[in-house]
Amino acid sequence: MPKVSQRGTEMPASPIRRLVPLANKAKERGIKVYHLNIGQPDVPTPEEGLEALRHIDRKVLEYSPSEGLLSLREKLRQYYHRFNIEVDTDDIIVTTGGSEAVLFAFMATLDPGDEIIVPEPAYANYMAFAISAGAKIITVPSSIDEGFSLPPIEKFEELITPKTKGILICNPNNPTGYLYTMKEMLQIRDLVKKYDLFLYSDEVYREFCYTGAPYISAFHLPGIEDKVVLIDSVSKRYNECGIRIGALITKHQELKKNIMKFCQARLSPPLLGQIVAEASIDTPQDYMLATYNEYVDRRKFLIDQLNKIPGCYSPIPMGAFYTVVKLPVDNADRFCEWCLEEFEYEGQTIFMAPASGFYTTEGMGRDEVRMAYVLCKDDLAKAMKVLQEALKAYPGHIGNS
Repeated sequence: MPKVSQRGTEMPASPIRRLVPLANKAKERGIKVYHLNIGQPDVPTPEEGLEALRHIDRKVLEYSPSEGLLSLREKLRQYYHRFNIEVDTDDIIVTTGGSEAVLFAFMATLDPGDEIIVPEPAYANYMAFAISAGAKIITVPSSIDEGFSLPPIEKFEELITPKTKGILICNPNNPTGYLYTMKEMLQIRDLVKKYDLFLYSDEVYREFCYTGAPYISAFHLPGIEDKVVLIDSVSKRYNECGIRIGALITKHQELKKNIMKFCQARLSPPLLGQIVAEASIDTPQDYMLATYNEYVDRRKFLIDQLNKIPGCYSPIPMGAFYTVVKLPVDNADRFCEWCLEEFEYEGQTIFMAPASGFYTTEGMGRDEVRMAYVLCKDDLAKAMKVLQEALKAYPGHIGNS
């Protein structure tokens, strides 16, 4: 029998989707499953995007340019201007979701054996994209006890070697909801400048910052403008995960040429998705504000409820719509599986993402899960009741801790 690739063997399974078969079987048994495992919001897509989709009037659904429709890129330029991110239309490359933007950034900047430094826990697919590029993620652990703040910058510097090509941050952060401060961002800037590194900055959750302080983009950091590779997506801000439209933004001229080769190899990003995304940029501010306020309410409700459950602890996330929760269990992976396979409370159960999949350091996240507060408060309340009852019944409960 022919052998499969080593790359495929090493590719990690998604901690977000790995347990989907168990959830599907639970549903087949008639159990209601509350999905807190994935960042799929239940907030309606803006009418502007839906109307554009309903009224597509074309004789041919043709390829778009490999870099994306010019009209969409111009609209994106105007959008970034609202956040004091000053880029040219030619600096913007439209991708098939933010995921492709990360993959193309890695493929165009990294050679096999190169390394990227990433604070952990981190979005699990970063590891998968690095493996695809033959590169290696080097992690700097952050701690739930310190609210997942940036680890001391000295820890980053200790890991820099001749193989280091960049630092990757997600701000606001997935999976922790942490929002980096200006001081932390400037510390990262100084390292990037000192060692001539790329700064990959995943900023897809910029609309969801809850501190009241001005949003800080990597493009706001002076002196490294040509080193920044910004990753973006319309999935979360317009609740359009399924149209698969993202963007990669860089001022690095040689890098743009490299990325365009990968864009041309995959021909073009989705035409229909681009049409919807372009229309969605005109979404009224009252929609954006209502969505923001909804997440603020959900965040407060969820964190209050979690921290009332004996042995549970979650810091208050300051951005995005995720939180990492410490649970009083012996093994969070087993607990998440058990909830789907063996447990139900009044015909209901809960689907969470084990946090171990967001770490690469062995043993970290063993008693943690990631939750996405993408359900309405009524469903969150029911999910928290299910969680409370599940912890009482779980054989591996370790008591209040």
